[in-house]
This record gives sequence, structure tokens and C-alpha cells, in this order.
Amino acid sequence: MLRFAAILLVFVTVAGDLSAQQKKRVAVLNFDYATVHSSVASIFGSDVDVGKGVADLLVDDLVKSGVYSVIERKALDKILAEQNFSNSDRANPQTAARLGQLLGVDAIVIGSITQFGRDDKATNVGGGVLGGFGSKYGIGGVSKRQSKAAVGITARVVSVETGEILAVAEGKGESTRSGAGLLGAGGAGGTAAGGGYDMTSKNFAGTILGEAVNQAVAMLARNLDQNAARLPSRKIAVDGLVADVSGNTLTLNVGSKAGVKVGDRLQIRRPIREIKDPATGKVLRRVEDKLGEITISEVDENSSVGTYAGAAPKVGDRVAALP
Repeated sequence: MLRFAAILLVFVTVAGDLSAQQKKRVAVLNFDYATVHSSVASIFGSDVDVGKGVADLLVDDLVKSGVYSVIERKALDKILAEQNFSNSDRANPQTAARLGQLLGVDAIVIGSITQFGRDDKATNVGGGVLGGFGSKYGIGGVSKRQSKAAVGITARVVSVETGEILAVAEGKGESTRSGAGLLGAGGAGGTAAGGGYDMTSKNFAGTILGEAVNQAVAMLARNLDQNAARLPSRKIAVDGLVADVSGNTLTLNVGSKAGVKVGDRLQIRRPIREIKDPATGKVLRRVEDKLGEITISEVDENSSVGTYAGAAPKVGDRVAALP
């Protein structure tokens, strides 16, 4: 029985490792909100980048579900700054594909906010009700105010290889309260609500608008999770060299162009001898020693940096993907 339990534990562990390896790696760009720009300005009292807010919330939901491996915001912002990425490029599949190649991801999620606003209704109960009873006795009318927030977002999953749209998804959210504004009971928010309004905060989540946004993002995340199987699996054959050695930090001459991405574990190998065809002189195979492994922490287009563990490496040692 103990032996069976041990075998079962090994099976579950291996299955978990395989599941982690099979996760598709994605990056989420800030959503385009040009369609609702005027509505946003009227609600917050100034321009607020709600596209970034929605993207941040979506990343949180995708990470929690665990279906995708999502690139961290810091790495994405660095590439966006280096490439001089503009807001007008947010929903451009071709631009997204190029960025995806630099980031070493399987796909890019781009999207647009199609609805972001209010639909307030006021119902007046005047003196004519009850056969003119209120009017007869001079009783004023009663006004009931109801605020409704409605949010709609769409997303597209873009192939980094071709710029092809692999999947589409949408999310919608609504929230209604009586006697309250979109950003709280005190009103719809003024200039104090603008600027760097944090849409991931609990304060925003508790507002009518925040509830609608979170509903829409949650629906969108579920739909994206259901489309994960549409993303193609890419097997990258990394073949490069150690360019610099500084303690246990190595710099390699291969980067995102070669498929290297942050978090990758690669082998460092040293050629011992070559076996050649005696007739043609062509190299048939190389005999190499495995020295150790490097875990990648930084990647740009043509190089990468990582932390190394193993026998002493040197410039010129070969880098390869793990078997």
C-alpha cells in the first residue's frame, strides 16, 4: 500500500510538472479605449488610462486561473519603452506580433473597451398620483434616482509568428444601485478621481463602476481560458554560446530572436571532440560534456543573462535547450 502511495505521489508530481510546461506563455497589452475616451473624462473629471487598468485586472485573473503563463509587467514595459510603442498601436495585431517575438511569448492579448459609462434614470412621483391627492394637499413630488454602470470589453489573441488572430473573446458587466453615483454615494467623482486612478484597488472595486468592470474582466478571462487550446505550441531549438562570465552570472549571445525567454532553463555544454565523415570531412556529431544549467533572468533581442549553477564555465561554451 505504501509502495502504491509512493508511485501515485510520483505520478502526480510528474503530471504537475508536465502541466506547467504545457502552459502557453502570453503577454497582455494595455487595452485601447479611444471609443469611450469622452465618457471616461466625464466620469473621472480628467483622462484616466482605463485601458491599462483593465489590462492589469485581466493579468491578475489569468494568473489566478493558472491556464496561461503571463509575462510580468516590468518586462513588458521595458520592451514597450525600447520600441517607442504608442497608444495608437494598442489594438494593432502586426505591432503586437512583433512585440511578442521580442518578448519570447506564444501569443499576445490585445483588446478594446467598447462600453464604459453610465445609464442613469430618475423616476418622479408627482402630485398627480393618487387622484391628485398630493397636488390637493400641497405635497411635493418624490424623486427616485437609479445609477447603472455598464462596461463592455473585447479581446483578441494574436499569433506572434504570423500576426493572425487565433481567438476572440468578450466580457460584459453591469451594476445598479439607487441613490448613488458611479464612483460612490457622494457623486460620480470629480477631478480628484482622475490622474492615476487605481482600478485594481479595493476602493474602486467597491463602486458601481468598479463592480461592472470586474464582472466584465472576469467574463473575459474565462472566455480566454476556454480558448487556450487554440494557441500553437512552439518548440524552440536554442543554440548559442557563452559571451561573458562574471561569477555565477552568464551573458549569452542568444536572445528573444532565438526564442529565449525569462524563466527558461538552458544547458551549458563544452565540446570535447567532433566525429567527422572520413570521406567528406563533414561533422557527423559532436561529443560534449554537460557543465551545468542557467536560469534566464533578462532577455533582449540578441542576448540574455542568467544565473548559473555547475562546473566552471568559460566564454565560448555552448548553450542548448534541455533535453
